[in-house]
Order: sequence, then structure tokens, then C-alpha cells
Amino acid sequence: MNDDRRTRAVYVISVAAELAGVHPQTLRIYERKGLLDPSRTSGGSRRFSEQDLDRLRHIQSLTNGGLNLEGVRRVMELEDEVARLRDELAATRAEAREAVAVTHRQYRRDLVPLNQFPVATRPQRRHVQEGSR
Repeated sequence: MNDDRRTRAVYVISVAAELAGVHPQTLRIYERKGLLDPSRTSGGSRRFSEQDLDRLRHIQSLTNGGLNLEGVRRVMELEDEVARLRDELAATRAEAREAVAVTHRQYRRDLVPLNQFPVATRPQRRHVQEGSR
């Protein structure tokens, strides 16, 4: 499913609740606690997207695992931060790879092939024999 379809808010609260297997009031509570942020129509009605339903399923998984709603909120906040930091790290790594590549390209321009490089030779030392002076 493309990202546009996943983010399009199409489900009214009763349908979203039924799809998730919860009571509509549960969705209102989750929204009040900051766990869900559905879109609103111009008339103020909530509309849920597939992405919202995925988030709701994740909330249910965490609560079924024993977390209270504040714990769920904190876990999801930390997951969002980890995702942001991973994206930032990937971008930084890409920038570093590019900087290394640019540096290596510069080195290649500055290098002189060995067969064109002047060779410094040391003069040979003469051994003076003791009796020859």
C-alpha cells in the first residue's frame, strides 16, 4: 500500500474502533492521553487512517504486554526518537562517505605516477683503506 493511501484519514471513529476491536471511547481516551492524533473534518469529526490503526494496534500490543498508558506513551515517544536518530545517523554516514570519496578523488589528482617521480639517490660512500693514503 502506498504511503498516500496509508495516511489518508477515511475511517470514522466507530469503524476505526470496530476494525481495532475496541470501544470508540477507548479511542477518545487514547487521543486525550496523546497516544493518537486523528485528523478532523471541518465539522470536527475524527477521521482515522491506516497509519492510525497501525499505531492503535501497537498501543494494544504494549498494553497487553502489561504497560499502563503513561508507559505506552513513553515507549512510543522513545521509539519515535530512536527512529529520528537512526535517520540522522544514516544521513551523517552518507555525508561522511561522500566527504571521504571527495578526499580520495583529490588525492588521485595530486598523486604522481611512480615512473614519473624523480628518484633521489644517495651517493655511494667510498671505503678508504688504511694503507692507501
